[in-house]
Amino acid sequence: MKRRNFIQQSTAATAFLTLGGLSLQSFAKNTTKHITILHTNDTHSHIEPFPSDHYKTPNRGGVARRATLIENIRKENPNTLLLDAGDIFQGTPFFNFYGGELEFKLMSMLKYDAATIGNHDFDNGIDGLFAQLPNAKFDFLSANYDFKNTSLENAINPYKVFIKDGIKIGVFGLGIELEGLVDPRMYKETTYLDPVEIAQDMSRILKKEKQCDLVICLSHLGYNYKSNPEKISDLVLASKTKDIDLIIGGHTHTFLPKPTITKNSIGENVLVNQVGCYGLNVGRIDFYFDNDASKISKGKSIIV
Repeated sequence: MKRRNFIQQSTAATAFLTLGGLSLQSFAKNTTKHITILHTNDTHSHIEPFPSDHYKTPNRGGVARRATLIENIRKENPNTLLLDAGDIFQGTPFFNFYGGELEFKLMSMLKYDAATIGNHDFDNGIDGLFAQLPNAKFDFLSANYDFKNTSLENAINPYKVFIKDGIKIGVFGLGIELEGLVDPRMYKETTYLDPVEIAQDMSRILKKEKQCDLVICLSHLGYNYKSNPEKISDLVLASKTKDIDLIIGGHTHTFLPKPTITKNSIGENVLVNQVGCYGLNVGRIDFYFDNDASKISKGKSIIV
C-alpha cells in the first residue's frame, strides 16, 4: 500500500502538534531526524477482521492487515517503534483455546518493541501470563506493579531505552488498580503502586539520568473519567507530572482521531493518545528532532 493510499484511509485531520516551540523552518535542515511511533491498545484477542456484515465495523481490523500497514510505514521510515498499551488478552475464542499464545506469537511476528500489562492480561492468572512470556519476543514494561513473590518477579522491567537514528527514546509502563477489577486470585501478591509517584520517578530517571530525548508512558489507566474526575487517568497523570512527552493509553477504549494536547505540571505540552479497541486502528505519531534537540510532532489514527 502506497503512502497516499493509507493517508486516504486515515481520519480526516492530521494536525501539527508543537513541542518545544520549534518552527516549521526546521524541516528545511538536513540535520532533522524523524522518529515514528506506532501504537495499539485493547486489541482483546481480535485476530481476524470483523465480518463484512458487521453492524458497526464491517470488514475492518485483523492482524494481517495491521501487519501490512506497519510494514509499509517501516519501509517509509525505518526509525519506527511499535508499542501496545495493554489488554492484549480476552475477547475471542482464540484466547479461550490458546491462552494468549497466538496473540504473543503474532505480535512477535509484527515485531512489537514493547507493551504494558492491562487488567485483562491477568484473565488466565498471573501464572498463565508468565507461561506465555516465552512467546513474546518483545519487552513487557510495568513500573507500578510490584510483582515480588509472584511468578512475574524479575520477568517484567519498569522501563526500556531504545535508540533510533541516535535519538534516545525512554519508554515505561503503568497499569490500573487491580483491586475491585480483577479477582485477587488472578494477580496473587502483586502490589499496586501510586502511578503518579512512579511516573514522576520514571520520567526523572529517563530524562535526567538516561538523557532520553523522548519519554513515552505506556498507560493502561484510562483516558479520562468524567463522572470521577479525581480518579487517576491519562489526562490527570499528564497534569500532575513533568518530563513525559507522550502518553499512549488504553483501558477505556477511547478513540481519538488525533492526539490530545494537554499541559503538564509546569505548563509544557504533553501528547495523549488512544485508538479505541480491537485492532480497528493504529495510532501514528511522527517526531522531528532538530540539532538543538527541539522537536515537533504530528499525529493521526489510521483505520485498519
